[in-house]
Amino acid sequence: MVNNLIECEEEEAAANSQVVNTTCPPKKGDGNPKESSPFINSTDPEKNQQYDGKNMALFEEEMDTIPMVSSLLSSLANYSNLPQGSKEHEEAENNEGSRKKPVQAPRMGTLMGVYLPCLQNILGVILFLRMTWMVGIGGVIESFIIVLMCCSTTMLTAISMSAIATNGVVPAGGSYYMISRSLGPEFGGAVGICFYLGTTYAGAMYILGCIEILLVYIVPQAAVFKMEGLEGAEAEAAMLNNMRVYGTLVLSFMAIVVFVGVKYVNKLALLFLACVICSILAVYAGVIKTAFDPPVFPVCVLGNRTLVWKGFDVCAKVIERENATVTTKLWQIFCDSEFLNATCDSYFANNNITEIQGIPGVMSGILRENLFGNYMDKGAFIEKLGLPSIDEPDSQPTNTNRYVLADITSFFTMLVGIYFPSVTGIMAGSNRSGDLQDAQKSIPIGTILAITTTSIIYMSSVLLFGSCIEGMVLRDKFGEAVRGNLVIGTLAWPSPWVIVIGSFFSTCGAGLQSLTGAPRLLQAIARDGIVPFLRVFGHGKANGEPTWALLLTACICESGILIASLDNVAPILSMFFLMCYMFVNLACAVQTLLRTPNWRPRFKFYHWTLSFLGMSLCLSLMFICSWYYAIVAMGIAGCIYKYIEFRGAEKEWGDGIRGVSLSAARFALMRLEEGPPHTKNWRPQILVLVSMDSELNVEQPRLLSLTNQLKAGKGLTIVGTALEGTYLENHPQGQQAEQSLRKLMEAEKVKGFCQVVISSNMRDATSHLVQAGGLGGLQHNTVLASWPRNWKQAEDHQSWRNFIELVRETTAASKALMVPKNISAFPSNGERFTEGHIDVWWIVHDGGMLMLLPFLLRQHKVWRKCKMRIFTVAQMDDNSIQMKKDLTTFLYHLRIDAAVEVVEMHESDISAYTYEKTLMMEQRSQILKQINLTKTEREREIQSITDSSRGSIRRKNPAAVTTHLTVTEEPVACKKEEKPEEEEQLIHDQSTNPPTPATPQSPSADAETPGTAVQMTWTEAKCDGEQAKPIGATTPEAIKDLFNMKPEWENLNQSNLRRMHTALRLNEVIVKKSQEARLVLLNMPGPPKNRSGDENYMEFMEVLTEGLNRVLLVRGGGREVITIYS
Repeated sequence: MVNNLIECEEEEAAANSQVVNTTCPPKKGDGNPKESSPFINSTDPEKNQQYDGKNMALFEEEMDTIPMVSSLLSSLANYSNLPQGSKEHEEAENNEGSRKKPVQAPRMGTLMGVYLPCLQNILGVILFLRMTWMVGIGGVIESFIIVLMCCSTTMLTAISMSAIATNGVVPAGGSYYMISRSLGPEFGGAVGICFYLGTTYAGAMYILGCIEILLVYIVPQAAVFKMEGLEGAEAEAAMLNNMRVYGTLVLSFMAIVVFVGVKYVNKLALLFLACVICSILAVYAGVIKTAFDPPVFPVCVLGNRTLVWKGFDVCAKVIERENATVTTKLWQIFCDSEFLNATCDSYFANNNITEIQGIPGVMSGILRENLFGNYMDKGAFIEKLGLPSIDEPDSQPTNTNRYVLADITSFFTMLVGIYFPSVTGIMAGSNRSGDLQDAQKSIPIGTILAITTTSIIYMSSVLLFGSCIEGMVLRDKFGEAVRGNLVIGTLAWPSPWVIVIGSFFSTCGAGLQSLTGAPRLLQAIARDGIVPFLRVFGHGKANGEPTWALLLTACICESGILIASLDNVAPILSMFFLMCYMFVNLACAVQTLLRTPNWRPRFKFYHWTLSFLGMSLCLSLMFICSWYYAIVAMGIAGCIYKYIEFRGAEKEWGDGIRGVSLSAARFALMRLEEGPPHTKNWRPQILVLVSMDSELNVEQPRLLSLTNQLKAGKGLTIVGTALEGTYLENHPQGQQAEQSLRKLMEAEKVKGFCQVVISSNMRDATSHLVQAGGLGGLQHNTVLASWPRNWKQAEDHQSWRNFIELVRETTAASKALMVPKNISAFPSNGERFTEGHIDVWWIVHDGGMLMLLPFLLRQHKVWRKCKMRIFTVAQMDDNSIQMKKDLTTFLYHLRIDAAVEVVEMHESDISAYTYEKTLMMEQRSQILKQINLTKTEREREIQSITDSSRGSIRRKNPAAVTTHLTVTEEPVACKKEEKPEEEEQLIHDQSTNPPTPATPQSPSADAETPGTAVQMTWTEAKCDGEQAKPIGATTPEAIKDLFNMKPEWENLNQSNLRRMHTALRLNEVIVKKSQEARLVLLNMPGPPKNRSGDENYMEFMEVLTEGLNRVLLVRGGGREVITIYS
């Protein structure tokens, strides 16, 4: 089983390319994707035996999560995380149909594994086809600067790459893997795709170079579109069409070779490398030979214009033959006949023919002439400096196809873009890290040595080309002046064909390598699963060959071939490679500056300043090469980044961006601790308190809809819930509740955090959430909790107590509170109100919360078309007209568009209905109170209330007033049977409720005092809540006298009576004005300081909001949250 586990791990690391018959044991974990590893969270039921007899009994209960050190080391020794590369495919082809065996890593050293592959990838088509032209156009000095800049960039990138590559094993994907694991999936995916596009376009560039060598230097007669006799644009179009036709054919052939078998590409790799090395050695040998025996490559110059050496054999107008002057073929080209009296081209007639040695040699001193640049416009003549030229000012040039012309407009930045691809390929060693004997030693040494070698080759080439070759020959891109020879070939020894054949096979091999590597890179990205639309390209043949990825690569490569110009394709892939290298440097710099504990590279010769310098060089070169290509490449990377961020799979790779986020968050939190935010910066940081049902699903999902609609403030959101129990026993339920919260937050598009607290009781758990939510200065300042729906039911009596305590705690903590009532009636995020009003009832000043919340709601599409109205209440002493004017001015300064209305509330007597509501409320409160008391507790409560009441009555000595209130007496239907409850109800009513003729009182009882006697009776109708009609002595005057009576027990209930009166009056006005409103916001009164009236507080709130559909009760946090100042 242990072996099976290791095999399964290896096969996962190899990207699961084949069907494996071995059954892999399931893995346990926290649900987060992790890197494949032989020891992380691996479980094996047979591990029990490993602890037997090994003195490990103390740890046997944890063995499924904590392996023994011996088994860990054994797993590490057998662990293999090889890239799913060409060698595995080759073995899979040879053993197709059989069970895949674990791939043993071939042991390659620094030379074969890193140095030579990097050398082969760096030295390529640009060196053979464009290096001499670059030196001729830019001059030795500027060309040397270009080479130095590009080589410095790759050297700095190699240093950063070496640090990253030696900080652990680098599996398949090479630079993509390094960047993604260092900077996260978003950057990794974006840069990985850019690197893939760069590699693909590199394949197109190599194929175009291969076709150029074939059609220009090897078999020009093979051209499908003949260029003989064509001039200017026609000749150029014919050449481009030939490149497209042959490029497509070669691409198809190479794609078939790669599809049929990668093993052929690998076997030919050494041959291609030998061609490159032989070609370079031939150039150096030729340079040495020029010092004492320069090769003969004459160049024919007419005036100072270089002629195309084609169609003539002698560089002269006439020659002496048998004592006679005979015209040459060159004469016949520029004149209408072969006779000396023929009409000739004016420029030909006015200028002399000069033959110049094209390769004067390294000792000739030609370097002085080639030091400085000679940039040209398209179609300009390539001229020999220092030769006289007579040109008629008004004459149009004729026979232009006989002169060597500049095919493109040249400038410094264009040379940078064309040259940079010649220094790419430094990732070849890191891509083979799994094949190396000691990757952490070989990658830095091999890569840096390869870059050093190639840099020396390039720099010396600039100097040697400028020292050996005539300037006009250097500027002749296609060697037309030297009989159609490859310019660098004219310098080679023993023959130009060494360079031609060597460069041809070199470009073919590089194209095959690109078509082999690019699909595997795309497959690695697709199998990571970070870009959803690329997942199809993770599949392939049975042996893992990336068939679909190869097809896409061929299509993209074809788009490069249709461009058909090597000079136009090179800057495109320069952009993608530069972006890749820039992010390699960024990854190293970020990891170094963060000093994460896992950053322990074996390569020590790096520094963050070098990485930043490399990154700056890459960014600069991108815009130097082509600013518009740079913007397009960055736009592509940015789009991919945002796509992965919003749609891609979430991965936790321990990347540096997460470390940057942590560091930035820590810094920001420390800054926030410096003091409370200014009023202008205040925004609702909301703690949403939700409750869970028995299935651990959220009971009030519309709370999160409302939260989403309030998030125009872009503040913090914490969704919290409380579970009852102990943490050790209920931890799984806590995780399940957290998953439910996350799913609902994702469904409601609420961006924030969720928190689950488990405590012995719900009250404490909610209190913990309010106290401990947030971190440092990033804490919630607003609590959002729904109104307890079933608080009147006996079985739900604790909910309203918890709610009132929550109100008190938010007030004590100076936090705002929002309580939506009838939350189920609130709109979802998908609904739209096409009209309606949001009414704000501004009764008391709460710091501006009532003004700010409607503004935030109207930013959301649900409430956007609703209009805002603000109502305020004027008392008798207030000037309502002035209030309206002041409020309008205030809203104008707040930049809030709202209609204003001042509602006048005149003082009025307390109605009989108010007395009845108050009495019913207190009776209900008493019943709720009794529910929570045992029989003994009830008796104690009755006795204490009785003693307290009688003692206070005895101390009272008012004027002798005797009132007899007679009401029609009916059989008492509501009378309670148990005497203690009767007595308790009686005493409570007498001590807290004022008498009124229309208010039902408690069951008949007498309360006699020295100066007061009040007699009250029940009727059956009054038990049903109906008002009974007073008779007898009950007259308005008698009632008024009754109200004027103020015994001490009467004073105890005045607070409740006044509050009920206020609630009823306000509710009457609010319902009248705002019953049709989409939402009503009003100030939420605070609970009484005396906890004995908590149950009455809930009744007040019910009365205040009765008859309203959607209500949002708001309590301010004790500070201003909105200001008129800018």
